[in-house]
Amino acid sequence: MWLGQSAFRLTTPSGKVIVIDPWLRTNPKTPEDYRNLDNLGKVDLILVTHGHFDHIADAPALALMHQARVFAPGDLNQTLTVLKVLPPELAPRMNKGGTVTPFADVPKLKVTAVHAEHSSLYVWKNPATGQDEVHVGGEPVGFMIEMENGQKIYHTGDTGLFGDMKFIGEYYRPDVLLIPIGGNFTMDPVDAAHATREWIKPKLVVPMHFGTNPLARGTLTEFEQAMGKDGPTRVLPLTPGIAVQF
Repeated sequence: MWLGQSAFRLTTPSGKVIVIDPWLRTNPKTPEDYRNLDNLGKVDLILVTHGHFDHIADAPALALMHQARVFAPGDLNQTLTVLKVLPPELAPRMNKGGTVTPFADVPKLKVTAVHAEHSSLYVWKNPATGQDEVHVGGEPVGFMIEMENGQKIYHTGDTGLFGDMKFIGEYYRPDVLLIPIGGNFTMDPVDAAHATREWIKPKLVVPMHFGTNPLARGTLTEFEQAMGKDGPTRVLPLTPGIAVQF
């Protein structure tokens, strides 16, 4: 289920619920029901690609509500623990190239952090001063999620084009690609279509990170036009809040 911007709620074949980049309560694309975090249902694991507000905003609250671990860039999680936003047991550290098996009872479910071409910082309001402070956010990542049944989902995070997307496509061979198309802060529809068609070549692509900021002008129609009608990859446009099966 897409929840607007880069936020997704994935349910694995064994019933584990993974939430990615949860910006929900103030996200203009998130359906009203899901702006109430209680309505999200159970959450077993949280993945955060980088420290910008529109990706991490509701991760701490969800983690504390469900005692769910947040996997994010290691230096970002270090910041969260030092600032006491999260306790260390809910903010394990990993880095690019690292693979974790987050559930002992589902050993075939694996998450790997891969490169993303973007930036990252964490803005924290100091309760003592009431002022915003900028803290280390680590380097941004994407996530390759290998489900128990072998299906692979590649959430790129926020990223521009970079040549190693071709390597990621060839090495991991993702079945489903979740890719930004808005432009300005990330790749635009033409860039995203090039990465999808020429480099990653998934069976299915889901466009994300568009329609929430006037500076990110890329549209679904532009992406579909750039993808063209021929080719092995199917474009799956999602409506926020509507569950689909990959």
